[in-house]
Formats: sequence, C-alpha cells, structure tokens
Amino acid sequence: MSATLLPTLPPPEPAAVPAARLALQTEGASRGLLDGAWWPRTRDLPSELPALTAVLDTLWGRITRVAVNPEHWPVIPRKVPVGGHVVKVGWFTPEIDPHKLLLLSYGTGRWDLLIIPPETGAESASRLMAAASGHDGPPLTASALIAAEETRYGGTAPVSGVSPEQADRAGPVMETGPVDRLLADR
Repeated sequence: MSATLLPTLPPPEPAAVPAARLALQTEGASRGLLDGAWWPRTRDLPSELPALTAVLDTLWGRITRVAVNPEHWPVIPRKVPVGGHVVKVGWFTPEIDPHKLLLLSYGTGRWDLLIIPPETGAESASRLMAAASGHDGPPLTASALIAAEETRYGGTAPVSGVSPEQADRAGPVMETGPVDRLLADR
C-alpha cells in the first residue's frame, strides 16, 4: 500500500471586506432625525455589519449594539463578531423605522442611519445620501426620505446608467457632510 503526500497549503487569507458605502453629517451640524446614510451591498446583515462598524468604530467609538426593523432583513442574528469584538443586534417592529439602523456606542451615544436598499441605483443612492447627511429642508424620517425619492424620481430601483456592481468597482465611498456626488469618476 502506498500513500500520496500533498504539499502543505498555506492557510487561506481572509477575504477583504469591501468598504462601507456611507455618508455622515459633518461635525458641528445640528442634529436632525438622521445622522447619515448607509448603502449596504446585500440584505445579509452579518456580512454587512463588519465593514460598517470598521468605519464607525474609529469615528464614534466602539459600536456595541445595533437595532433594526426586521422588515428588510431576512436573517437577524443576536450577535455579530466584528473587528475583535461582538456587536449585539436587536430588532423591533413597531419602534424602529424599516429604513433606519440604530447604533449605540458604549458611553458615547446613539446614531441613526438611513438604510438605502441594496438594489437602489447609484443616482438614487447619491440623492438619498445627500438628503440624510445634509440639512436642506425639513427633517424627514428614513421612510419619508425613501418615499420622497420614489415619488419624485419614480423609485429607487437600479438606473440604466450605473448598476450597483459598477458602483462597487468605483471603490469605497465615505463622505462626511452633504454629498455632491456619491460616485466620483462617473
């Protein structure tokens, strides 16, 4: 009997997590109903949260808890490991707007982000990010911003000019303050 020995393979390198697509209010801006907007790539919360918290942990302090409305998230885990710590995840149906993500940071505070649906086209996402991170007009809830976009521009579905995949290839997007253009080099 003979045995075949294969060379030892190096351990697999962890896959790079794409940067969060995020727009935040500038420091010193008056606090409205939303502190910014987040445009996840999928509706897979466990895979989306690490990229978001990687950015927010450095800006707002360690994110320890997240709360969402389960309407748009098919799976909501109780805990998600992110960057060396665990974020506890809760869900509340009537208390949280379906298009909002509530984030808590230990000892630092609370932030509310508009969740832009992943299937939203780049142009719509840019307008929504600008509206959530700027102060042009009366403060609106997350669902009111989504509804206004759908009413004014005919929906948040992908537009023919730029698909979400093309937007991903543009690289990470993170703006602080009002967003003039979500995707540079378009």
